[in-house]
Amino acid sequence: MKILLFIPILLSLSCSDNNEQVTHSNDNLLQVLQDFEADTLQADLVLSAAEGKLVQTNSKALNVKFLAKDNLHSSVILKPQIPYDWSQYQDFNLALDISNQGKHSVQLFLDITDKHGANYTRSVSIPIGSAKTYYAKLAGHDLATPEDRGDIELNFLSGLRNNPETWQSDDVQFISLWGKKNLDVSGITKVELSVQYALFDKEVTIDNIRLRKNPTQDKEFLTGIVDKFGQSAKQDYPGKIHSLEELAETKRQEAKTLNGQLFSQRSKFSGWANGPKQQGTGYFSTAKVNGKWSFIDPDGYPYFATGLDIIRLGDAATMTGYDLADPKTRSGRHVALDKRANMFEWLPEATDPLATHYGYIGNNHSGSLEKGETFNFQRANLARKYGENYEQKWLDVTVDRMINWGFTSLGNWTSPKLYSNDKVPYFANGWIRGKYKTVSSGQDFWGALPDVFDPVFAQSADLTARRVAAEVNDNPWCVGVFIDNEKSFGRSETKNSIYGIVINTLTRDGENVPTKAHFTQMMKTKYSSIEKLNQAWGKTIASWDEFSKGIDSSLVNEIQEADYSAMLFAYSEKYFSTVNQAVKKYMPNHLYLGARFPVWGMPMEAVKASAQHVDVISFNAYKEGLIAKQWDFLTELDMPAIIGEFHMGAMDRGMFHPGIVIASDQNDRAKMFKDYMHSAIDHPNFIGAHYFQYADGPLTGRAYDGENYNIGFISVTDNPYTEMVEAAKSLNKELYPRRFSK
Repeated sequence: MKILLFIPILLSLSCSDNNEQVTHSNDNLLQVLQDFEADTLQADLVLSAAEGKLVQTNSKALNVKFLAKDNLHSSVILKPQIPYDWSQYQDFNLALDISNQGKHSVQLFLDITDKHGANYTRSVSIPIGSAKTYYAKLAGHDLATPEDRGDIELNFLSGLRNNPETWQSDDVQFISLWGKKNLDVSGITKVELSVQYALFDKEVTIDNIRLRKNPTQDKEFLTGIVDKFGQSAKQDYPGKIHSLEELAETKRQEAKTLNGQLFSQRSKFSGWANGPKQQGTGYFSTAKVNGKWSFIDPDGYPYFATGLDIIRLGDAATMTGYDLADPKTRSGRHVALDKRANMFEWLPEATDPLATHYGYIGNNHSGSLEKGETFNFQRANLARKYGENYEQKWLDVTVDRMINWGFTSLGNWTSPKLYSNDKVPYFANGWIRGKYKTVSSGQDFWGALPDVFDPVFAQSADLTARRVAAEVNDNPWCVGVFIDNEKSFGRSETKNSIYGIVINTLTRDGENVPTKAHFTQMMKTKYSSIEKLNQAWGKTIASWDEFSKGIDSSLVNEIQEADYSAMLFAYSEKYFSTVNQAVKKYMPNHLYLGARFPVWGMPMEAVKASAQHVDVISFNAYKEGLIAKQWDFLTELDMPAIIGEFHMGAMDRGMFHPGIVIASDQNDRAKMFKDYMHSAIDHPNFIGAHYFQYADGPLTGRAYDGENYNIGFISVTDNPYTEMVEAAKSLNKELYPRRFSK
């Protein structure tokens, strides 16, 4: 990676007419960190995999070219020799002016780090055009009392992944992503702006990096924000529904466009009818076609999977802020959190027919409430739109949409009610649940990991495969099955996070933890005596009995690291072999597609172990696209792969969070969708990619974890995003010639 450290030297100036200066009269200015008015850049400014120059507009500014196409991470960093001390400010934000003279929108990540190593990551999309002010709140706007567990704005006790803006202005707020939201502002060691995993080089011009006092807070910023359709009540935008008449009209107009006709040159199963035909097996299989991996449809035609995830209604409920004394009888309803209850302009009375769309969740993953009442606006809108038997009518329309939009499959978490549609191939899924013992990686994002050497885990996997097989019923329209999702096999940040499963399991007693017992036996087999292990690891373990009961497992040297790698491989291999055995027992004709590694949790030991047992390796990759060098290992493995999840969203349709990958608007989102898909279609190992997800998340957050993203092909009112639909039609029309051209 190219590193450029700027020390006080004179830089050449160039003139630019495109970077209009933002006008701000004082704008509650507290402190200027960098305004670029001197002819030199300060020594605390660092460029990494980027190029910078001072440019002259109405004032001097820093033009940065992020060399992102050839680097996974490129950045400009304010890194003071002495940490910034902003503790004298109690209610303030970091602001800067940014313009974009490049050819692409720029998703900028803002990372602010304190002296304790805590970091908070935000992000925003910079559209092509003149400068705007972008800001990130650092302290203040405290709404809650200590009894309410602190600051609702920075702690997000609202239950939303990102809150509405707390004051009205033309400025743009950085979107909350992850990390510690309340940093120690008495010692800020780094402020970094970066471009990550981008398909193209990016360019912005930055000026006036400063601290500002927060304006007076809108005390009603969380009050009455949701209308009766589950839309933003305080914004108007294209596609917003204002009445039942408008909702009915969208149904009539769309019906005119859905003809149920497959794209030309498509086989019965949406494969490439004009492509080089292979030997059909009656079910989906894999093979190489023109030197590229491919699915092969049941009749032998090359097949590339495109489609959408979450084609079902079970994920659209949101927390209402109420709880129930008895959820079964819906009695004893009371306010559990008034800040959520007050978000809604309307919720149905108990006697309203739409009250059937209330629900209850008893164990949330994260958010403002651990349990409570939910309401599903998406279901309510479908009942309003389609009337009696609304779900089946919606599923029928959905199949027609997928055909009309050119998608070749229904993605993961498709409703089993669509497994017999016999028009569009689908991907089945299952979760392994049971009373097996567990282990931990130390960072178990979605929950504890199974103890794969516990016999109960194999029994649970068997039950899961049997259930999925009963749903699929040996249907040749089923491409294959995903089992589980985003298991925390290990994170890539450090050696300790990569080998977290091993490190944590070695501290436990093998008498109660079968995986620990297996690790102990592995080391006994390799070293025979505890003295040899101590010599290799640099440890002073008294005996194998002590090893078995639990040891200090901290990493000391490379030999130990190699052993940890072997144990992680053994754990992963046992997981995938156990699941594969169960799947092939009940579904011998269908493909086992793995557990969908997240890119933040795909240690090579686990990936290589999976390759021995899956038919296709699956990954969830929330990036702008697939950067070829990141996936070089697939060439070595010579395995087909599929993307199970990716998305991009924007902020121009009334939502409060655009998702992980951010576009500047719906047109840009559509362009980025095609760019991502092209990167998958052009890669010889990838044989499919599914977009997450069919519908937007609830405006006030998914009940389970607060996701409130604008990432759908349809809105909460079942209104398709025209820009995304047209992009999908264009992409799917050119799919097979692009994929298999020589």
